[in-house]
Amino acid sequence: MRAAVFTDLTGPDGVSIVDRPDPEPGAGEVVLDVEAASLNRHDLWVLSGESGFVDESATPFLSGLDLAGTVREVGEGVDAVAVGDRAVLCPHQTCGECRYCREGPENRCAEFSLFHGGFAEAAAVPADRLVPLPDSVGATEAAALPTAYVTAYHMLRQADVDPGDLVFVPGATGGVGVAGVQLAGILGARSIGTSSSAAKLDRLADLGADHTVQGTDPDELREAVREIGEADAVLNHLSGEYTQLGLDVLGRGGRLVACGITAGPTSEIDMGDLFLNYKRVIGSSMGTQGDLERLVDLVAAGDLTPEIDDTYPLDETATAFEAMRDRESIGKLVVTP
Repeated sequence: MRAAVFTDLTGPDGVSIVDRPDPEPGAGEVVLDVEAASLNRHDLWVLSGESGFVDESATPFLSGLDLAGTVREVGEGVDAVAVGDRAVLCPHQTCGECRYCREGPENRCAEFSLFHGGFAEAAAVPADRLVPLPDSVGATEAAALPTAYVTAYHMLRQADVDPGDLVFVPGATGGVGVAGVQLAGILGARSIGTSSSAAKLDRLADLGADHTVQGTDPDELREAVREIGEADAVLNHLSGEYTQLGLDVLGRGGRLVACGITAGPTSEIDMGDLFLNYKRVIGSSMGTQGDLERLVDLVAAGDLTPEIDDTYPLDETATAFEAMRDRESIGKLVVTP
């Protein structure tokens, strides 16, 4: 099979197309013919040498968390999945034994990790992590869901977002940001999204954002958001100086949920404002397999259409990463092997 592997952790120029042996399923696994695999910021961090999980000693490294396709072969002990089934992979890897694996949610497993291997024509994957796809859900749509949309959905749940709430999403034109805006609307909430690009904000409005603000300066954004109203919840995938911005625009009792460090790994916050106004800061990472199942149902019902900016053949995987690096896209980028 052909695969797009990371031969050097130097950015998009480190992607190479290589031939690899076809995968064989182990016990409890199936081989999936990959029809679509979406890019995530996690993959770009690995490719750029910025990940603490993968270093040069692991090269050539086959990444790709989010993949969908058709089952080609099943391994020993697999009964719930059959050849020809269409499915999307929940990329969670867990110990299966700890309190959170037994009682949930499994994304809190102390040994939580992620599957890698989607940027290829086929992949051997755990059968029990497959979510079936109805005929009405395409592989490209499905591959957009497991990281960005599941993360945003779980954040909204962690923030206890209710109909009528106002949700602030700084940096709202990437995968998690777009998903947050779309899903907030599905939940009946209102949203404010920001971006440095007017064209991207126009598209974000088309996707359901109730208010958009152009800019990146926290002071300017703070003033603009406050003119709109007090936020009930903030989805913060940026961190850095945007954490205090998020807390500043929250109303009394508001909730800020953080899932990333795109703007910096540390944040300085006003503790007095936090406790005197009963605000909450909540950490959140990924989501659950149940979240993914619910999102597939939303797509099947026609309530959610994942935003796909562009698709690329396997040979152009490096080009896809260039687009992500240069922030040219809104929503998801998907490789279609």
